[in-house]
Amino acid sequence: MKTFLAKKETVQPKWHLVDAEGQVLGRLAVKIANIIRGRHNAHYTPHVDTGDFVVVINAEKVVLTGKKEEQNKYMFFSGFVGGESYRKLSDVRKNKPEFILTHAVKGMLPKNRLAAKMLTKLRVFAGPTHTHEAQNPVKISL
Repeated sequence: MKTFLAKKETVQPKWHLVDAEGQVLGRLAVKIANIIRGRHNAHYTPHVDTGDFVVVINAEKVVLTGKKEEQNKYMFFSGFVGGESYRKLSDVRKNKPEFILTHAVKGMLPKNRLAAKMLTKLRVFAGPTHTHEAQNPVKISL
């Protein structure tokens, strides 16, 4: 019996819609990362992008447990000497709530060029509306 390996040409990606309202950030990010990688499919192949597209709405209403809202910080680096800057998660939630979920999912993908391609399959929106109605995403509950 031969092992089946998926090919890039044969993969037909689907579109999924996820509502992040009331969901815990880490648990949601794991499930989204698995869908983007294609780990939910029977034809999953690690070296081929077999994942599906994921549209996330209500990213601003994602929940964090404990004191993470006040204690977590994101580090940014300008590339120059002394160019480190830190921002609290609560400040990032006010200015750009999509970044929180995107950053969490990015950390759960493999660290290679294929992961950069996979991350383009994630579309995050802060509010309840999105711009991908034409793709007819199927709503899934995680």
